Amino acid sequence: MSDDDPSPSPRPTPEQQLQQWLQNTEHTRTPVPLAEYDALFDALAASRAGTDDPRGALARVDDAARLRALAAAQTGRSISLAWPLDTHAGPDNAKPALHHMTDLGDVEEPEPSCHKDFLGIDYHGKATTHLDAACHIGYRGRLYGGVPARSAMSAAGSSWASVDALAHGVVLRGVLLDLPAVRGVDWLEPGTAVHADEVARATRALGVEVQPGDAVLVHTGHARRRRRLGAWDSGAASAGLHVDAVRPLLDAGAVLLGSDGDTDVRPSPVAELHSPVHALSLTATGTPLLDNLDLEALADACAELGRRTFALLVAPLVVRGGTGSPVNPLAVL
Repeated sequence: MSDDDPSPSPRPTPEQQLQQWLQNTEHTRTPVPLAEYDALFDALAASRAGTDDPRGALARVDDAARLRALAAAQTGRSISLAWPLDTHAGPDNAKPALHHMTDLGDVEEPEPSCHKDFLGIDYHGKATTHLDAACHIGYRGRLYGGVPARSAMSAAGSSWASVDALAHGVVLRGVLLDLPAVRGVDWLEPGTAVHADEVARATRALGVEVQPGDAVLVHTGHARRRRRLGAWDSGAASAGLHVDAVRPLLDAGAVLLGSDGDTDVRPSPVAELHSPVHALSLTATGTPLLDNLDLEALADACAELGRRTFALLVAPLVVRGGTGSPVNPLAVL
């Protein structure tokens, strides 16, 4: 190659790619002053004042509501909403899951042969599909219900609102807010904030209404983008809800929120806080979150069937004191 030949452009670093996405995308992360956020947090917390049920918002779901949720299944088609456990490090997986064999049929008596394996998961992150219990997030030193975080938390876990309070599982009617379908795009770019007005437009366009006792799952196309373009640091930039979208969903009666990211738009619109939607949902109102869902197969099935509602079944591990659990949520259409 001669000196006059143009040399190939260097590949952008992950940080450079991130900055390019944030500059080019319609992220519209309208900044929220901390005082305004705190007023919203206090108003939501006051609206749930007086509760002493560690199940949080899910305490409002009774047997009749679960039967109504199951009635949302019309075809019997069951779809997993979980990512496979990821044992490989990457920009969105700083703490990979551990999986190794402990018995290859050579430890115990030879017949019948026995094969065993070990799993270890630090699941609160961007790579593992999991449920956040109400005790997962504290704000201003307190957990859901105003319980002081220091008195509830210890090396053994949480003595208040831990995931074992949900041992009987979660059975809700699910509503899929398919935002790429409404926008006519494959996915929302990292950093895209979904405001309250867009949620309202999406429900009208999709012909759905959030009802008391519903789970609202926000599809941004995160999984599709990751599969097509590769992983990125989704802790630094991901599409998700703006803080102004939370109250309308909760006021409509949603008792669980979930997303194919972690529900929060990143970067945060509240400069002082890294996960403001988590605090509004979990800490102010005791509304559990489903993080890192894979919603692509569900979105395709909903489009095929022309409906956006389904029965949602989630069975967290019974971990005493646990702040959440890895899960394999099932949508039954």
